[in-house]
Amino acid sequence: MSILPKKNALGFYEIRLESIGGLGANLAGKMLAEAGVLGSGLNGSNFSSYGSEKKGSPVKSFVRFCDPDVEIRDHSPVEEPDVIGVFHEHLYKMIDVVSGLKSDGIVLVNSTRQADEIRADLKIETGTLGVVDALGIAVEEKTKVNTAMLGALFRVCDFLDPEVMRNVIRKTFGKKYPHLVDANIRTFDRGFDEVQFTSYCAPTEGESRRFTIQTTTTGYENQAIGGVMPAANSVLKDLSGSRQGFLPEYRAEKCIHCASCDNVCPDFCFVWQSGEDKRGRKQMFLQGIDYQYCKGCLKCVEACPVEALVSLRETIGYAKQHRVEHNFSLKEGEVLRS
Repeated sequence: MSILPKKNALGFYEIRLESIGGLGANLAGKMLAEAGVLGSGLNGSNFSSYGSEKKGSPVKSFVRFCDPDVEIRDHSPVEEPDVIGVFHEHLYKMIDVVSGLKSDGIVLVNSTRQADEIRADLKIETGTLGVVDALGIAVEEKTKVNTAMLGALFRVCDFLDPEVMRNVIRKTFGKKYPHLVDANIRTFDRGFDEVQFTSYCAPTEGESRRFTIQTTTTGYENQAIGGVMPAANSVLKDLSGSRQGFLPEYRAEKCIHCASCDNVCPDFCFVWQSGEDKRGRKQMFLQGIDYQYCKGCLKCVEACPVEALVSLRETIGYAKQHRVEHNFSLKEGEVLRS
């Protein structure tokens, strides 16, 4: 007898987690699969996909569940998920996080925004959208985003027992980090209780989103001769999708223009302008931060000796409103000029 609520043609209930390295999506996928297999008697599988630079780069975790009498022989990435968990809402700027989503699928997003705003950004026509402030919960409980998202996922996967996941949390953190067990259980419970769902119905049966693989339009055969290679150059990239919910805030009134921040910044974030000090000597003065290149490592906050840079919880629109752009031109075939 089936114990899963719905299955695809192969008999699987499939989940895909979209995240960046550092938010714990890889561990979340393992814990979710463990709860389904060891705690609920399902057959299941899990694996993750990420590049060499794991922290800050896109990460995917795939989970499949099926009834105990079904054998899992499919170990390919999940292309048409029933549920998508988006651990970092800015990821949609970098990749299509809802690629392949079924028309009646469920998307869970870590965000403080309203569901309709998120729906417009993700271009979701039908299905269900769940919103939970997983980062806010994690900051308050001094944990990570992953356990809050797991709590929200258990609201969706109601065929799984939440108490089983609490036991998995105890087992996962109990040996090495026993002091984190209670905090992570609270985080899980808050994610379970605080997620809010909004359903969007179509007049008739909606179509599933087409699964797409991200490709580049330029390569070695059609690059410009000489100068900057636009396809490979980070000057054209928006790195905001790598931030884990925090960014540095610049307080110009406290700045002494010592460049300690720029010395530790790995991403060309700080914008300077030449000028003269009170004695008429030439000096470079910090104008602000170009948030297009900021990955939120906060090394500059640690290095600043006068607290001119402080850590700030990122909100939608802040970076765009306070961005100070670099003054350079970059055209195809031209050399970068600052």
